[in-house]
Amino acid sequence: MKNIIIIILCVIPMGFVFSQTTNKWVVSQDGKGNYSNVQAALNAVPVDNKSPILIYIKKGIYNERLVLDTRKDFVTIEGEDKASTILTFNNHAGMKLANGDTINTWSSASFFVYADNFTAKNISFQNNAGFTAGQAVAVFANGNRLHFSNCNFLGFQDVLFCSGLGTKQFYENCYIEGTTDFIFGPATAVFQNCLIHSKKNSHVTAASTPREIPFGFVFFNCKLTADTSVHKVSLGRPWQPNASVTYINCEIGAHIIPEGWNNWKNPANESTARYAEFNSTGPGANNAARVKWAKILTAEEVQKINLKSIFGDWDPKQQ
Repeated sequence: MKNIIIIILCVIPMGFVFSQTTNKWVVSQDGKGNYSNVQAALNAVPVDNKSPILIYIKKGIYNERLVLDTRKDFVTIEGEDKASTILTFNNHAGMKLANGDTINTWSSASFFVYADNFTAKNISFQNNAGFTAGQAVAVFANGNRLHFSNCNFLGFQDVLFCSGLGTKQFYENCYIEGTTDFIFGPATAVFQNCLIHSKKNSHVTAASTPREIPFGFVFFNCKLTADTSVHKVSLGRPWQPNASVTYINCEIGAHIIPEGWNNWKNPANESTARYAEFNSTGPGANNAARVKWAKILTAEEVQKINLKSIFGDWDPKQQ
C-alpha cells in the first residue's frame, strides 16, 4: 500500500501576532521575591537582551543608586503601588564618587536609564538630596523609546533629565515636581495628561534641543500648578539656543509669569529658541502678554503636531 501523506493547512487570520513570553521577576524587601533589591534584578538582565522582561517591584522604599545599562533592552519595571513603591537616592552635584570624581549634573541621578525600549509603570522616582543640594536628578533618561506611565518624579533642581541626542520618550499620566529647570535636556519627549508642579520661583523647562531636531518637549493636556508661595515661574528657558518647547491644550496656573518665557539672560536666544502654545487656559494663560519671540499656534498648525508626526514609526502605547 502506498503511503498517503495528509497535509493540514492552518490559516492564520490577518493581523495575528504570535505573543512573546515575558519573563517576570519579583523584587520584594521581605525576601519572598526573586530579588530583594532593584539593582540585583537590573544586573540579571542579559546583555543584548531581545525578550521582554517584567520586573515587578513590591511596595517599599528602595534606597539605591540604580543603573540599567546600555544593551539591556526590552525591560519593564512596574510598581505594586505608585505612592508606596519608591526608588530613591541622594546623589547631587558636588558630592564625591568612590573613585574621587566630583558629581555633576550628568552623574547626579538616582536612576540612570541607558537601555532602549524601556517602560516604567506605577513607580515613584525620587532624588532626596534636598532643597539646597543643587543639581540632583531623579531619572537620567538616556535611552531611546522610553515610556513612563502613571509615575511620580520627585525632587528639586534638575529632576528629570531627558537626555540622549535624538532619543524619543513618552510620559503619560505622570506627576513631575521640582524647583529649577526640572524638566530638561535634548531628547524629543512628549508629556500627555501630566501634572507639572513648581516648588520655587524659577523655570519649568530647560530644553537643549539640537537645531536639526524638529521637536523637543511637547506637553499635551497637562496641568501646571505650584506651591502657594510660588508666583513667578517661566514656562521655560533655553539651555541651548534652539530649544524647542510646546504647550498644547494645557491648564496654566497663576504662578506662570505673564510673559511666559525667559531668554536665559541672552537676547540672542530670542531669534533661535522655538517656543509655542496653543489653547492655553487658566489664570496663567495670557496670549497678549507673552514675549513676542514665542509663538501662538493656529488651529491649522497644531493639527500637524501629534504622536505620529513627533515619534514617526514608534507607537509608545504599543510598547
